[in-house]
Amino acid sequence: MESIQSALSKWMKGKESFQQSMNQMRQEVLSSPEIQAFLKEHPEITSEQINKQLIKLYEYDVQSKACEKCPSLEGCKNVVSGYAPDIRLENGRIKLIYHECPRKERHLEEVEKKKFVQSLHMPKEIHEASFDKIYLDEEARLDVFAQVKKFFDESDKEVPSKGLYLYGKFGVGKTYLLAALANALAERKIDTYFIYMPELVREMKASINDSTINEKIDRFKNASVLILDDIGAEFSSAWFRDEVLGAILQFRMMERLPVFFTSNYSPDELESILSKSGKGDHEQLKAARIMERITQLSKPVEVLGDNYRN
Repeated sequence: MESIQSALSKWMKGKESFQQSMNQMRQEVLSSPEIQAFLKEHPEITSEQINKQLIKLYEYDVQSKACEKCPSLEGCKNVVSGYAPDIRLENGRIKLIYHECPRKERHLEEVEKKKFVQSLHMPKEIHEASFDKIYLDEEARLDVFAQVKKFFDESDKEVPSKGLYLYGKFGVGKTYLLAALANALAERKIDTYFIYMPELVREMKASINDSTINEKIDRFKNASVLILDDIGAEFSSAWFRDEVLGAILQFRMMERLPVFFTSNYSPDELESILSKSGKGDHEQLKAARIMERITQLSKPVEVLGDNYRN
């Protein structure tokens, strides 16, 4: 749809007189079903008022009211991109009041929703995950989904204090399932931090140099829901295990804030991996301490099924 200014210029070009141009505009505007409905609703509007405010009627008539004339939000043709007009009569004057169009409303809803799902180096498809797109073609997956959905349902009143430790082989949908949970929680304005563990290790190491490490750890500590994706896949030092992961889990355990985990390793296998970080006889004890916190914060659930990435 061309701009109003461009359309008005065409009205004037090649016409014998300004009056002839205005008469033609008046005839076409008044033949519009939308304008006819408005004038029928307000029979008190006189012919003189119509003539004086013809441009307002034209401006309303040519614009898209429900995105029907625009290909996309980016391609909006209205006077104010992303906003549609309502027409009113106030004290004998025709006024146009602009409000967000349907596409703009959906865009703002998505922006608002994303504020409640923060992530550390997660792919775009994770932000688009939803319960509706989860494959429930196996009984084992139905049980896992039911437990995740139970957490979501209970969060309507109060966020539960315990999450899940989802473990299983590569590609069975553990990450996607929790991403769908995070997006569903965002619709309830419950904030979630979704962290890919190998990137967290690198992020924490880099943060030592710019003195932001404590600020970032506090952010992870205080999220309403924390999701640690692919724990055990990172190359974990004793420092990261004890000072970063241990500190986050200890705080959340004390504050009764839930943590969800995904891993390719069972809890016993993860404890063995954690015990290999660092040197000395106390590593097994330190690993056991981390696993105790994980147990307090989450319930282990094995995720079975085929690799959906093949």
